[in-house]
Amino acid sequence: MIRSRMMQTESQHRKAYLSLGSNLGNREGNLRDAIARIRTLGRVAAVSSFYETEPVDFLNQPWFLNCVIVLETQLPPRSLLQRVLAIERSMGRERHQPKGPRLIDIDILLLDNQVIDEPELTIPHPALQTRRFVLEPLAEIAPQAMHPVLRKNAQKLLEELSPVQQTVRKIPQDTSATDSND
Repeated sequence: MIRSRMMQTESQHRKAYLSLGSNLGNREGNLRDAIARIRTLGRVAAVSSFYETEPVDFLNQPWFLNCVIVLETQLPPRSLLQRVLAIERSMGRERHQPKGPRLIDIDILLLDNQVIDEPELTIPHPALQTRRFVLEPLAEIAPQAMHPVLRKNAQKLLEELSPVQQTVRKIPQDTSATDSND
C-alpha cells in the first residue's frame, strides 16, 4: 500500500514554472527552440510574452530576451533539472563566466509548492523575488503562482519591487508560434 502511494505520487503531474533567457545569436529563435525542446518534458500549458531586459550583476553584455513558461510534467525535480540542463547543453550553452552571455538559460523558478534546498537544486529559485525580468512574465501568465517560502504570489512580489530596478520591456510578437499544440 505504501508502495502504491509512492508510485501514484511519482506519476502525478507537477506544475513547473521555468524562466528562459538568451542574449547571444538569434535570441527569439533560441527561446522558441528551447520551448520546442521543453515540450518533450511534458505539456507546455502557457508561454508569456517575450521581454527585452537589461543584464543584471554582469552588466557588460548584450541585453536579454526572456520569457516564462508553465510546464505540466511528471518528472521529479532532479530529473527535471537534469533534462533542462541537457537541453541547454544540446543548444550550445557554455558556462564560461557566471551571469555572463549565453545562448540559452533555463531556470526552474517554482515547482508546485515544493521547497528544495540542495547543493545542485534550489526551489523556489533563490533570486526569484528580486528579479523583474522573471516576475514580469511570471505575473503575466500566473499572477497567483505562490512562492511557498515567502507566502506571496507573483503579482504581489512584482508590486513590491522597486520601480527603478532593471529595465524590462514587453516586445510585440506573433504568439502563434508559441501556442501549445496539446
